[in-house]
Amino acid sequence: MAQESAYPARLETKLAAEGFRYRVINAGISGETSSGTLSRVNWILTLKPDIVILETGANDGLRGVDPALTKRNIQETIRLLQASNVTVILAGMQMVQNLGREYTEAFRRIYPEAAKESGVRLIPFFLQGVAGDRALNQADGVHPTSDGYRVIVETVYPYVTAAIQERTKSKRAGG
Repeated sequence: MAQESAYPARLETKLAAEGFRYRVINAGISGETSSGTLSRVNWILTLKPDIVILETGANDGLRGVDPALTKRNIQETIRLLQASNVTVILAGMQMVQNLGREYTEAFRRIYPEAAKESGVRLIPFFLQGVAGDRALNQADGVHPTSDGYRVIVETVYPYVTAAIQERTKSKRAGG
């Protein structure tokens, strides 16, 4: 997919149209697990982000990684970002049912628990309105199309603008 069609570029365009002057960087790597994200967090910090939309763990679920490990990786990634004064928005994911009910339920709990324990904003389901819709996903049935990314931007946008406003208010207050 062309970079300008993916959600980071579309999100930056929408933010700019609404008067928010933020650069949105896609620091994701296709196929990466939460362990990979954790191992790269120091590199991500070299980009000096104000806000990070942490969307990781789906590949863990597709590979059957222990949800407890995924949650620990996510929590540690959040901790490291917060220690560098980065506002984190955690993008929740859900897992397909073919790994069994117990696994699917354990996976579903990762994101709300990690968000609550870390005190970060949670997008309940990053792929809301996109997952399972053939018209909004590529032939692999997993990765969104350009139209799917439009839907994702609409899902993500209110969380990002709330984080921007919170950071702005904090700066004004001297925090």
